[in-house]
Amino acid sequence: MSDIYPSTSPATALQSLALLAIGRTGADIERLVREARQQARRDRRDLTWTDIERALGAQHMTMSDDLRWRVAVHEAGHAIAWTLLRIGKVESVTIGLGEMGQVTVEKYRHLAQTEIWLTRIMAAILAGRVAEQRVIGEVMAGSGGGDESDLAKATLVALDAETSLGFSEHQPLLYRASLRGFDVLTLDRDLAERVNGRLIAAETLAHDLLERHEANLLRIATCLNETGVMSGEGLRQLIGIDGDGTGTEES
Repeated sequence: MSDIYPSTSPATALQSLALLAIGRTGADIERLVREARQQARRDRRDLTWTDIERALGAQHMTMSDDLRWRVAVHEAGHAIAWTLLRIGKVESVTIGLGEMGQVTVEKYRHLAQTEIWLTRIMAAILAGRVAEQRVIGEVMAGSGGGDESDLAKATLVALDAETSLGFSEHQPLLYRASLRGFDVLTLDRDLAERVNGRLIAAETLAHDLLERHEANLLRIATCLNETGVMSGEGLRQLIGIDGDGTGTEES
């Protein structure tokens, strides 16, 4: 089936398909290719590369131009923060899949998990929302709304810092993990203030970072808006970082 390959090199074409396949299992991909082959047979023609691309891309969400741009900006913000704060290796960035967009990251395990590291993690989680505010001037509700949302994840990290990780200035030796989860923030106003303070500090870090790298933010968002998917390697090349970008972002 040599005629299945596109005009680009097989390696480049396979990388493109691999990005489109993000989030799917091997069984999902096998089923999609089988269905594409069956359709080609019904059409009395050979299976083409375009058939496979269409099959893999069929489940991408249909979004308005405005929503697509907003999601692209949001995910670009996350990707830049994870990369330039040097806390994780971005493997891929996609829009139109799952909850509209997704950044796949492998957190670095060689870093000391200090209070500064924790703040950077929160900054990366909040960076999508910050990017929306900087570029568009307002944020969507998608940053919140559930326990898996950006706001919930960042709040949980800040809560852990104050209650179970020993970083609180108030009784730091007291382990206070709560089975009540986020409810404790409603019951303990002082704790809520300290948690909110950590979130504000992380948001400020993300804001300052994206302000310094706004040109990169817009370049990545534009690329995502046009293609819907970007590899981690492509992201780092666009930013101008060699290798996996390990190290520390300069303030």
